[in-house]
Amino acid sequence: MKRKILVPPMLADLTGNALVSMDGVKFTDLDACPSCGGPLAGHDMRAKRFAVILENGKERIIRVYVKRFYCRECGTLCYADAPFYPDTRLGSPIVDLCLLLSQQMPFNRVAEHLRAMRIVVDRGTIRNYASRDFGAIPATELFGLPLPLSLLNLSISAIGRERGPIVGAEALAACGFPPADRAALHDGGSPKERDQRNN
Repeated sequence: MKRKILVPPMLADLTGNALVSMDGVKFTDLDACPSCGGPLAGHDMRAKRFAVILENGKERIIRVYVKRFYCRECGTLCYADAPFYPDTRLGSPIVDLCLLLSQQMPFNRVAEHLRAMRIVVDRGTIRNYASRDFGAIPATELFGLPLPLSLLNLSISAIGRERGPIVGAEALAACGFPPADRAALHDGGSPKERDQRNN
């Protein structure tokens, strides 16, 4: 018989409330083209899946909206700063949690622990994330499990916000975004100056 994973209800509520608070959040800011540093024109808004949670026994997709821009210099289509790692389909706090848990247990157990926390991620996705390098993940231990600070910070931002989702800038700050590797492109100056800083 399969052993049931026990997760304290308070931990499941904490993570669930943090993720639900992201439903409908809009990310609309990008200072310059990440490719060339050129000026941007708004293009459209795209819905992106941030997380899949269990709510009353059914799966619920938590979506955020990310503005896309068109670069007037190089023609690149790029997204506003949002809490997603490159080439991932879930929000960075979920990826962080998958990575931290996969350092302590097999991928199938990670999926079971996440499900006990009412988060749905399949074993194959967890394995794919674990094979990549996303850098160091700031974390703390809570109820005997490692919890990424990105998820903990989101839950703190969500406290007392029953009236609606948190603001995009707050969510970015909680998750530790925008990524540091784009900071040089966002701090102004001519493209030539930016190139010199990046060399």
